[in-house]
Amino acid sequence: MSSQSNHDDLYKPLSDQFILPTNRTIEATRQSDDVADKPCAYLCGNSLGPLSTRSEQHLKEQIDIWRQKAVDGHFTSEKGTWVKITDRVHPHLAAIVGADEYEVCCMGTLTTNLHLMMSSFYKPTSTRYKILCEVRAFPSDQYAFASQAAAHGFDPKDAVLELSPREGEHTLRPEDILSVIEKEGSSIALVLFSGVQYYTGQVFDMKTITRKAKDQGCMVGWDLAHAVGNVPLELHNWDVDFAVWCTYKYLNSGPGGIAGLFVHNKYDDVDPKFTGWWGNDLSTRFQMGPRFQRSKGAHGYQQSNPSVLDIVALLGSLELLSEVGGIPATRARSIHLTRILESKLKASKYFVPVSKAPSESQAKREKPGFTIITPEKEEERGAQLSLVFFPQEIMMPVFKYLGSWGVVGDKRMPAVIRLSPAPLYNTLYDVEAAVKYLEEAFESL
Repeated sequence: MSSQSNHDDLYKPLSDQFILPTNRTIEATRQSDDVADKPCAYLCGNSLGPLSTRSEQHLKEQIDIWRQKAVDGHFTSEKGTWVKITDRVHPHLAAIVGADEYEVCCMGTLTTNLHLMMSSFYKPTSTRYKILCEVRAFPSDQYAFASQAAAHGFDPKDAVLELSPREGEHTLRPEDILSVIEKEGSSIALVLFSGVQYYTGQVFDMKTITRKAKDQGCMVGWDLAHAVGNVPLELHNWDVDFAVWCTYKYLNSGPGGIAGLFVHNKYDDVDPKFTGWWGNDLSTRFQMGPRFQRSKGAHGYQQSNPSVLDIVALLGSLELLSEVGGIPATRARSIHLTRILESKLKASKYFVPVSKAPSESQAKREKPGFTIITPEKEEERGAQLSLVFFPQEIMMPVFKYLGSWGVVGDKRMPAVIRLSPAPLYNTLYDVEAAVKYLEEAFESL
């Protein structure tokens, strides 16, 4: 296929089964009436993915079963019994994260799962007790790290070792991460980074970091909130101990959708620290016996019965992802869309290379502009570019201007707008709209 043909394909969505907000529903006030009911340029899938028609269909089916069968839906249903509902999603999740089906489990919420995993894998001693993470980890992770350290009697200021970028830089250099692991490894109990850093969009070298940390005797976990469904993962082959993720971003499961976790199968003989009845083997689960009989692998970490509606909302998107070719297909398209968005943004007269841009802490700059703090190398980023605006006071006017023309991004105070061309449903039209109206926003200041 020619490069021109590939380029033309980017004007079509990879899947046409996603329901995007319209210019009217997001109140894009500057758009004319003739396009008011057309889809907006939704570049916010890194925060919340849109509804798919497949998910909507599954939800309606399960609501009908609830209406018609009530409690019997647990055991008798043409659409799959509720007690085995996760069996429909686990094969998909395993393929996405690079794992065996029994190494993954669809359950809980992200931070709850993080605490469950840390309760089993963070085992500090008097000499090996530190948690290594990035300084700008998502706040919920930072709270979890601090509270876990404190629960074990350690001062979080000492126990939580946060890595910062070098002076004047926005992202962590891979060699700096490895150097700290080499230097501090004997005192580190757990290495836990984000697979994709939520603020900058940086993809960490998960394979290399995991190997280095394991060589130093550290446990290794990953928060894959922004990585799952976004970049290729091989958790089993990388020898990751555990990982956690949410599913409402690139996996489009809906607001507050059900989460997931991974536990390497080398821990199949180790019981979870905290157990619940849904983690009991299905063959004896409903006998209500007094002794816990663990389900195989990560499934044994389940505690309560999962939300059926949440699971099928996720299932619809997972099925669509599989049908278009899975992560290999979406990753290839993501690289193209993100590269084109970057090149068009850099062509703007308001763009300033990151090396010449003022730091976020600097107060003013005579000429308004923006830079991109997401890494330029494709292997070091996913479907996201983080734009920093200066002076920082212009970010909100720019953000509002984009929205008034139907371009939906995501803001992070005080000066960042994140634009994410998600490969399942975004097109080159969305990219072009974002760049066009960003330029106009600067002209309107």
